[in-house]
Amino acid sequence: MPDAPLLLDDFDHRLLDLLQADAGQTLTALGDAVGLSASAVQRRLTRYRSSGLMREMAVLEPELLGNLVLATVWVTMERESTRQLKAFYARMRAAPEVQQCYQLAGEQDYLVIMATTSLAEYRQAAERLFKDDGNIRRYDTHLVFDTVKRGLALPTRAAPRK
Repeated sequence: MPDAPLLLDDFDHRLLDLLQADAGQTLTALGDAVGLSASAVQRRLTRYRSSGLMREMAVLEPELLGNLVLATVWVTMERESTRQLKAFYARMRAAPEVQQCYQLAGEQDYLVIMATTSLAEYRQAAERLFKDDGNIRRYDTHLVFDTVKRGLALPTRAAPRK
């Protein structure tokens, strides 16, 4: 990861917006949309990948998978020692059930988003991830009943003022 944010121009911002919507577009289609040649788009994609700004993966449609249990877990820690936090971070990063984990300001310390194929699998994962840790004071699980909006797109620049 770079020490400083990558410098992006207007072409980069527009290209990144398009890629976040559909990374499967051809270089020519992307170039036509932003006003660059296919080779210029390829150079920018190479720069995004080599800098660590962009990585590629498949995004699956949960509805087409069948059995899927999504849960949000609010975690409150007992204390915040560096050693214990490193262990918690490592456990969250290594767990395939953990989709996302965010450190928070406020009453809870972390928000963990988990995906499993059953409630039994969720329960086993939660016990492995949260119960055996002497530093976790409390964790509260909230099952997701319906997805109102799902997305991974990030803003690449501040929204214009109105």
